[in-house]
Amino acid sequence: MPKLKTHSGSKDRVRVTKNGKVLSRKSYGNHFLEKKSMSRKRTYAGFKGLTGKIKRNVKRSIGA
Repeated sequence: MPKLKTHSGSKDRVRVTKNGKVLSRKSYGNHFLEKKSMSRKRTYAGFKGLTGKIKRNVKRSIGA
């Protein structure tokens, strides 16, 4: 059986920690930033953990 290819889009957007957590960037933090308050923009910084079926599907698509 052939090896599965890594999904390039998932690979660029997601990272897996050594304990198996799946982290991705929060959405809405890239453009139209003038109208957003500073406190709102701070919440978009950093990473969020994925859970459930999304986590399972992402790990499968990047081969982790």
